Amino acid sequence: MPEPFLLYVLNGPNLNLLGVREPEVYGRATLDDVRAICERAAGGAGVVFRQSNHEGELIDWIHEARGKASALVINPAGYGHTSVALLDALKTLSIPIVECHLSNPAARERFRHRSHVSAVAAGVVSGFGPFSYELAVKAALRLAQEHRAAAGRSV
Repeated sequence: MPEPFLLYVLNGPNLNLLGVREPEVYGRATLDDVRAICERAAGGAGVVFRQSNHEGELIDWIHEARGKASALVINPAGYGHTSVALLDALKTLSIPIVECHLSNPAARERFRHRSHVSAVAAGVVSGFGPFSYELAVKAALRLAQEHRAAAGRSV
């Protein structure tokens, strides 16, 4: 019987303030609401759901995911536009990565149009509010299934 999937969902700075910070941009859903959406979307897969305002802590969790996770969903928030260190950590993963954003960065300020994370992500889901997470989780798990099947064929 195959080992169950484990999905890491990592959230960057200021996402702890969802529901109160710029609700006209990010909506009224809280981070706890987003966690519940992710857990429902994951079905029977395990979900490790975390948020940090500290770049180093996010990098430590990415390193942890190397040996545990089947896939990773990340909303890097502002770090997506600025952190080469986050990009370097993500490049060490051999599992599917899906980048996720509540808002559509391409429709916002120019500095938000470029994401370092996108360079290593299998795909990006953005602009759908909390529904972005549901789509990202489903995509990450589908990619993890394909990744596992491909690995089984190459053995």
